[in-house]
Amino acid sequence: MCHGGPVPTAVSLPEDWPAHPDRSLSLNRMGSFDWDLVTGLMHMDSAALEVFDTTPEEYDGRPESLSPRVPPAEGARLDALVSSALKSGVDSYGAYFRIRCHDGTLRWTHTQGRVMRGPDGRPYRIIGIVRDATEELSHSAERLGLDEERRRQTSVVESTTAALAHARTVQDVIDALGDAHGLERLGSMGMVMGLVEAGRIHLVAEGPAGSFVPGTRYTRIDEQYPMSEVVRSLQPRFLDSAAEFAAGYPGLWAKISSMHISAAAYLPLIAQARPIGAIGLLYRDKDGFTQEERNLLVALGSSIAQSLQRAMLLEQEHDLAEGLQQAMLPRRIPSVPGAEIAVRYRSAKMGQDIGGDWYDIIPLPGGRVGAVIGDVQGHDTHAAAVMGQLRIVLRAYAAEGHSPATVMARASVFLHELDTDRFATCTYAEADLSTGVLQLVRAGHIDPLLRTRDGGCERLALEGGMPLGLSAEFGLLEYPVTTVELGPGETLLLCTDGLVEQPGADLDDGVRLLASLVRTGPADLALLADRLCEVVDDRGGDDDMALLLLRREAEEVQQAGGRLQQHVAPGDPEALVSARHMIGAAVRTWGARERADEIELVADELIVNALMHTDGPAIVTLRVLTGPERRLRVEVEDRSSALPRRREAGDSGVSGRGLMLVDRLADVWGVESRGSGKCVWCEFTMP
Repeated sequence: MCHGGPVPTAVSLPEDWPAHPDRSLSLNRMGSFDWDLVTGLMHMDSAALEVFDTTPEEYDGRPESLSPRVPPAEGARLDALVSSALKSGVDSYGAYFRIRCHDGTLRWTHTQGRVMRGPDGRPYRIIGIVRDATEELSHSAERLGLDEERRRQTSVVESTTAALAHARTVQDVIDALGDAHGLERLGSMGMVMGLVEAGRIHLVAEGPAGSFVPGTRYTRIDEQYPMSEVVRSLQPRFLDSAAEFAAGYPGLWAKISSMHISAAAYLPLIAQARPIGAIGLLYRDKDGFTQEERNLLVALGSSIAQSLQRAMLLEQEHDLAEGLQQAMLPRRIPSVPGAEIAVRYRSAKMGQDIGGDWYDIIPLPGGRVGAVIGDVQGHDTHAAAVMGQLRIVLRAYAAEGHSPATVMARASVFLHELDTDRFATCTYAEADLSTGVLQLVRAGHIDPLLRTRDGGCERLALEGGMPLGLSAEFGLLEYPVTTVELGPGETLLLCTDGLVEQPGADLDDGVRLLASLVRTGPADLALLADRLCEVVDDRGGDDDMALLLLRREAEEVQQAGGRLQQHVAPGDPEALVSARHMIGAAVRTWGARERADEIELVADELIVNALMHTDGPAIVTLRVLTGPERRLRVEVEDRSSALPRRREAGDSGVSGRGLMLVDRLADVWGVESRGSGKCVWCEFTMP
C-alpha cells in the first residue's frame, strides 16, 4: 500500500543503549538483588538500596547490614519465609513487608525471589527484585495493618493471660511478666511493678539489672513519680519519647537516663474500683504508642490487676491457714536429757491447701520420752483444727502413763467420737534414753527410719494397725507394739508422707529415696533436717510435711542411778516381749552385762507368775541402788494379796520351780505388801 508523505526513518537510540537494568527498574521504584547462598553475600543494585532507604556506604554486601531498616517482627517473618522456600523445594517466593526509613516512618515493600538449585537439588543462589509498594497498598495497607494488629493484639492478650493463669503468688505474676518470654510478648526491654501498701508504693519488681534507683523501694503516693501519678489519677501515663520522660519526671530521669529508654507506659492496676498497684513497661528503640497499642496495654493492665489480686488473696489465705497450723503445733520443743531433737514443718505452697500434719515431743516419767508424728486427712483449716484436738488428747493419754498401744487405741476412740468425718494416720514412739529401749506403734502411717551411728539407714518395718478413727469405727483397736533398741548416737526419723510422696512415683520409691538422702546427709541433726526440707522445697511440694528426728546421745550413760517401769497386761504377749526387751537393754546399759542372762530369767519368771496367779496386770520396775555396793533391784507388783509359796516340783513336774529359780540366781529376794496387792522383789550385785 502506498501512502503519501515521507517514509519514516529508523528509531534513533540513545548512545548508552542497551539501557542499564537498574535505571529502568528505578523508574518504577524497583531494584534487583543477587544472593550467593554459598558465600552469604548479596549484591544489591542502587535502585534496590534506594528502596531500602540505604546508601551504598551503609551496605557492605551482607544481608545483616539491612537489619536497621527492617523491624524485628518483619525480619523474623521474612527469614521464616525464605527458610521455608529453601527447605520445601519451591522455586519462588514473594512477600509484602515494611521497612523503617531514616526518618522513622514505615513504608510497605514487596519482594519476589527465584531460587536457583544445582543438579543435586540444593539451592545455591537467589535472584529477585524489591520494590516500593506504598502506592500499591495505599488503599489496602491500612486495612491490612489493622487486621494484622488485631491478630497481634489477640495473640499478646491470649499468651499473657495464659501465662498469668497459673500464678498463685505475687512473685509468680512478676515472673510471668518479667521473664524473657513475657517481655518479648509485650515488646518491652524491662518492667517495674509496685504495690500499694499503707499509703505507700512498695517496689516489688525493679526492672532490668542495674536499673534500681536507691530510695525508691518505698515511695509516697503524692511524690513525683510516674507510678505514684497513675495510682493517684487511676489513668495510664504514656511517655512517647525520652524528652517527654525527662520533662515530666526530671528527678527520676536523671538517675535512669543511662538506660537509653525511648518510651515508657505506666498503668494503674485497679481491682474492685481501687488501685492495688502500678506497672511500668520500659522500651528501647520505640517511637511512641499507636492508639491500638495503648488500648492493648490498658486491657493487659486490667488482666494483670485481676491476676495480682487473686494472688494476693491466695497469699493472705495461706498466711491465715499457716498461722492456724502453727498455733496448733508445740510452741517449743522441751529439752530432753540424753537426746538431741530436731523438728521441722513445711506448709503446702499456696491457698488453704494446709493440712493436719503435726509432731510432738512428750516428756514422760522415769526419764522416758514420747515422740509423735501424725497427719489428719484433708488439706483445709478443719483438718488443722482436728489435728490440734487430737494432738492434745494423745499427749494427755501418754502423760498418764498408758502403754503405747493403749495411747493409740484411746486416741482412735476419741477421734471416732469427735464430730468429724476425718481420720488420721500416726506413729507413736516411746523411748527410754537410759537403756535405748524404743517401743513403736503405727496407725496407718508410713514406717519410720533408723540412722545408725556409722551413717547407715534402714527402714523399721512395723506391723501397725488401722488409722485413728477408723480402727474405732470397725472395732479393730489392737495396735501391735514393736520394740527395738536405739543405740548411742543412733537417730529415729519420723515424718509424714509429704516428705516422700512424688507425683507419678510409688510411695516405697519415695521412702528409699529418703533413706538414701539420710545416708548421705550431714551428721549434724539440724543441718540434716534442713537438707531434707530443701529437697521438698526444690520438688515444689503440694502437700504439707512434718519431720521429727530423735537422736540418742552418744555419750555413755551414767551407771549410777536409773529407774524403769512398765505395765504388762494379762493376755498381752506383746507387752511381755516389750518388758523383756526393756529389762535386757537396761541390764546391759547399767553395767550388769555379766549377769544379764540371770536377771532376765528371774524377772521373766516373776512376771509370768504374777500374770498366771492373779487376775490383773503386772507392774515391773527396775532400778539401781547405790551404796557400799551397786545393786540392781527387780520389783514385780500385782493386785493379789496372796503370798507366793515355794513348792517341790518333783522329778516329772512341769511347774513349781519358779521361786526355786529365783532363790538360786538372785543374791536376795523377798515379798512386800502394797495396799491391796503385793510386790515380789529380788536384788543382784553389780560389778
